Amino acid sequence: MTDRTLRGKTAIAGIGETIYYKHGQSPDSEFKLALQAIVKACDDAGISPHEVDGFASYGDDRSDGPRLAAALGIKELKFSNMFWGGGGGGVCGAVGNASAAVATGMADCVIAFRSLAQGQYRRYGRSGAAAAVAGDDAFLFPYGVMSPAQRFAMKITRFMHDHRIKQEALRGIALACYHHAQKNPNAVMRGRELDEAKYDSSRWIIEPFHHLYDCCQENDGSAAVVVVPAERAKDMKNKPAYVMACGQGGDHRSAAPVHNMPNYPSSHFGKLAPRLYAMAKMAPSDMGIVQCYENFTGGVLMSLIEHGMVKPEEANEFLVKDNLIVEGGKMPLNTSGGNLAECYMHGLELVIESVRQIRGTAINQVANNDAAIIMGGPMVTPVSSLILGSEATL
Repeated sequence: MTDRTLRGKTAIAGIGETIYYKHGQSPDSEFKLALQAIVKACDDAGISPHEVDGFASYGDDRSDGPRLAAALGIKELKFSNMFWGGGGGGVCGAVGNASAAVATGMADCVIAFRSLAQGQYRRYGRSGAAAAVAGDDAFLFPYGVMSPAQRFAMKITRFMHDHRIKQEALRGIALACYHHAQKNPNAVMRGRELDEAKYDSSRWIIEPFHHLYDCCQENDGSAAVVVVPAERAKDMKNKPAYVMACGQGGDHRSAAPVHNMPNYPSSHFGKLAPRLYAMAKMAPSDMGIVQCYENFTGGVLMSLIEHGMVKPEEANEFLVKDNLIVEGGKMPLNTSGGNLAECYMHGLELVIESVRQIRGTAINQVANNDAAIIMGGPMVTPVSSLILGSEATL
């Protein structure tokens, strides 16, 4: 039974991403963006796209594996996988699924990817007119609860109330993300600095917890990573980032309809995080690189606490900009700008940044760069998390 683990069996050997655009501004189709990111990831790994034999994605990605395989001239497609659930809850799960396929011999070289072109298709997460609705929407829509921000508002407000966490903690998260984006040439929000006064004066999106700068962007672009066996990765072009652990799922009845889950004020990582650390044989204190999916800063707050990175009673004191930036921070967070300020590529850009950090090639490079934790899509169901490590962590 001890062999039932992903720990150290696979590695990310290549990373690729397109230019990131504001939503609706990509000159290329969603499918073409996916191909561009995959080709770049293969080039980064030093392999031909013809060597790829599998694909894994999430968030209802429309660029399906068989079509990608045909366009890339892949010799044989052995694995084609989609993570259930909406949005970015599946970002780490998709990498984990790719790793599972490689570790079990189902495939030898799998791409985990995400692609979005919201000018070609409807903006992601936007509510639209409908003649009739069913399920949760039938209960929520009559009260005007339609957007993701509205759906998550009550969870976050309750969590902050229960733990007496102030708005300033959310502000610290946003300030750190925008700070890191200013040095990143591919960050959509580069050149748009954020300070306390600008944050505080920005318009409310959902009272009482989220200002404009607490909310993620909407973007076009694509990102991809190449997952191969660990033994092969050692001989490839760049320093490998080993998959130490992946977890996916949710707490008991976390998907119970109409806000009826037993642990209501939660980001759904409570049961997952201990499994993640156990597989990696690591602890929160080992994580020098912290990347957390920001659909909203409130979700980051909940995720950090449920992963043991911050104690709830210390959140107000700890979650300030100076603690969360690379320059002298105790826990540098979202070091490329994250969903808030780099790009909302549904979190896969966080995985790519973690690989750069482990390689030592990041723009905002952290000193303690042997282990990275990525937390994906808080408050959706299912969620997923990932731990990557250098050779020193094996």
